[in-house]
Amino acid sequence: MTQDVRDDLADPAFHDDPHPFYARWRQTGPVREVRLPGGVDAWLVTRYEDARQVLTDPRLSKAASDPVRDGPLPPEIGAAIGHHMLNADPPDHTRLRRMVTAAFTTRRIEALRPRIEQITDELLDAMAGHDRVDLIDALAFPLPIQVICELLGIPSDDRDDFRAWSNIVVGGVSMREQLPAAIGSLVAYVRGLIADRRAHPGNDLLSGLIGVRDKQDRLTEDELSSMVFLLLIAGHETTVNLIGNGTYLLLSQREKWVELGANPTLLPRAIEEFLRYESPVEIATFRITTEPVEIGGRTIPAGQTVVIGLLSANRDEDRFAGSRELRLDREHNPHLAFGHGIHYCLGAPLARLEAQVAFGKLLARYPGLRLAEPEPPGWRPGLLMRGLRGLPVTLTAG
Repeated sequence: MTQDVRDDLADPAFHDDPHPFYARWRQTGPVREVRLPGGVDAWLVTRYEDARQVLTDPRLSKAASDPVRDGPLPPEIGAAIGHHMLNADPPDHTRLRRMVTAAFTTRRIEALRPRIEQITDELLDAMAGHDRVDLIDALAFPLPIQVICELLGIPSDDRDDFRAWSNIVVGGVSMREQLPAAIGSLVAYVRGLIADRRAHPGNDLLSGLIGVRDKQDRLTEDELSSMVFLLLIAGHETTVNLIGNGTYLLLSQREKWVELGANPTLLPRAIEEFLRYESPVEIATFRITTEPVEIGGRTIPAGQTVVIGLLSANRDEDRFAGSRELRLDREHNPHLAFGHGIHYCLGAPLARLEAQVAFGKLLARYPGLRLAEPEPPGWRPGLLMRGLRGLPVTLTAG
């Protein structure tokens, strides 16, 4: 089939419910030309096997898609946030990732469990006595932002400002007018953090990164600020959406909430199913073809932008039996929610642990939790993340 017109991913109908679009495209044009919000033309990959291929194909470059060079920001601001491992190919990617890998091993993340449990208990305590709360504000956001701030050694007092900046950044071109000011504020904030920790080093990840920069000279100043920016954004955004989306899925099919509460041993599988069914990251960040590449029967010329529909791939009927069903006991679930290949999400173990603690304690503490409204306030703007603007719930303590 020949595609004559580019599909517009800025279409509000697509944003509100992309799943019917993806389901149709997987059948009629799984590798297709689209127009992204902001008017950028790209190739969208929608099927699972094609997505896995693209995520590991070295002919598709992350470095060639340079947000510093190609973005709308002043060069010095773009450089301060854009020179991180998500925008790099080997060997730079290998060097940058190696510097933080040790902080995110399964063993080190598991050591954070007592603190994550304590923070979760405190947040659930604060919810008590309220008939209604927004679960995003009360739990899904403050838990991961507190954890990543403590891991980096950053005070969490400014988290409301940081949340506002982060919402604008991940909203991308859909929040174009606010973007330069938000990123400028965020860069100033990160530079201030680095200056403070350079003067007062501690036993934390940020101090360790500064030590690498200052003593071994393996990080440039822009790489340092970009690494902090990436860890702050990526260190909480995915988990916010995982907790919010997962809770909404359970409460909108409330028999699933009851099922999981009655059998908490299903929790690890349930979390993987939340990640698959309503993936926190909708579309992977840009890649550029460095030579002609055949994907799904289409030859994509060199120099083309390619984006991968993780949300679509994770509902591919050819890979997941009953892909449109939420199955809390799904046994084999090789979803792509955290990516695949060298750019696989470094923080995946942390996100899984935070979700396991949050859901486990929420189910035990508030088994009578229900949606306060038939429909939530809607989905956050932007194409990168898939998350709710809010999630009003009513509480009934167990």
